[in-house]
Amino acid sequence: MQFDDVILGRRSIRGYKPDPVPRKLIEEIIALAVRAPSSMNTQPWNFYVLTGEPLDRIRAGNTERTVAGVPQSREFRTGQAFAGPHRDRQVGVAKQLFAAMGIERDDKEMRQDWVLRGFRQFDAPVCIIVTYDRVLDGSDDTPFDCGAVTTALVNAAWSRGLGAVINSQGIMQSPVVREHAGIADDQIIMKSIALGWPDETFPANAVISERRPVNEAAIFRGFDD
Repeated sequence: MQFDDVILGRRSIRGYKPDPVPRKLIEEIIALAVRAPSSMNTQPWNFYVLTGEPLDRIRAGNTERTVAGVPQSREFRTGQAFAGPHRDRQVGVAKQLFAAMGIERDDKEMRQDWVLRGFRQFDAPVCIIVTYDRVLDGSDDTPFDCGAVTTALVNAAWSRGLGAVINSQGIMQSPVVREHAGIADDQIIMKSIALGWPDETFPANAVISERRPVNEAAIFRGFDD
């Protein structure tokens, strides 16, 4: 693919085929992703790549604890709930997804099932847990750098025909994730990425989230035109 094809064509994929993803292909994608820039070349990121039984144990533990009402234990800071235009965009994409999936506003069962899909990493055959070195906890640059490498990773995956979605639900029950992924104590769990071959029959995969136009997002100064 050309660069523009990747950027303009990529979508967040929430429905996957069960087909396995070759390890060598994932290694190739990560090798591309780590070319992302980082502050003074610190490269604070690490990746725990899961499939099969370890991933199944995380899915089960995440779901069981969530349904049982165990409070979330996300390790990376969560911040305040979205408000104003940010909340509007959050609600907007939720409406797009629910409409695609035929989930009615008052259908609590289907809405709950949709939420739990996130805790199951959307049933993708692969999950990549992004962590950063604990000694850098509190650094402003580190989450910025990890965001850059994560964006590079999902774009690299798309260029190879794979779909992905970046999510936090998959790491909300961090003790479960840490145990079954074997995450070292010197790491902070930041994000998870569901990865696999897109199921083109899954309605939500056709959703293209709206973007602000350039004239709203960018402010230009000093240009003649």
